[in-house]
Amino acid sequence: MMKTNVEVPIRCTGIAVVLLKNTPSGHHVLLLKRAGSVLRDAWCYIGGGIEEGELAWEAALREIREETGITRVALYTSNTFDQIYSAKENYIYVAPVFVGYVDETQDVILNHEHSDYEWLPVNEAIERAALPGNDAVLASIEKHFIKKTPAEWLRVDTP
Repeated sequence: MMKTNVEVPIRCTGIAVVLLKNTPSGHHVLLLKRAGSVLRDAWCYIGGGIEEGELAWEAALREIREETGITRVALYTSNTFDQIYSAKENYIYVAPVFVGYVDETQDVILNHEHSDYEWLPVNEAIERAALPGNDAVLASIEKHFIKKTPAEWLRVDTP
């Protein structure tokens, strides 16, 4: 008897954003401490869902604004993805990761989803990030967005 392979569905319903700020000691990464019931007290970068009618990059800008109050950002696609397998629901969640460069003068104003934030050197952010895979995303961003000037074709032309 021949067996049929079953595929694990892939869902892409959200985005992730790593914000970078240039300081006198180099680029720092913004990590947020989650306050909700999901991942409570975990340090993460920005993440959220894509709403109906939004493009992924539009969701990234909205989530930046909602979670941090930051409104001026140079946004890039990183060509990197957050990915998580849900054993309970048997699907793979994939989210494109964006990189945003922000001016050091912009204040962070947290919404109800987070209880704290810190701008950290990338090596400290890699150690503090809570989710498996976040370290690989941050290492890729360090290589392509901190140690190098990103390729112009990765920049998102926002209105």
